[in-house]
Amino acid sequence: MENHNGTDPKDPASFLSSIIGVPVTVKLNSGIVYRGELQSVDGYMNIALEKCTEYVNGQQRRNYGDAFVRGNNVLYISSE
Repeated sequence: MENHNGTDPKDPASFLSSIIGVPVTVKLNSGIVYRGELQSVDGYMNIALEKCTEYVNGQQRRNYGDAFVRGNNVLYISSE
């Protein structure tokens, strides 16, 4: 597989470990979005966030200092 951006392809675990401490967006299967600083991810995709904000239908709903999201609810994680 050819990589066009000049970086080595990464497996998901390597990608997730490389973005620890980075602001991320986490979208749940329900459509709710959390934005915060990624603190940890485990093998089940359980996610710990700091400085977390919750968005429902694109509108900010709540601010959390820390949040824990169960991995089976996660649709995707993206670095900002």
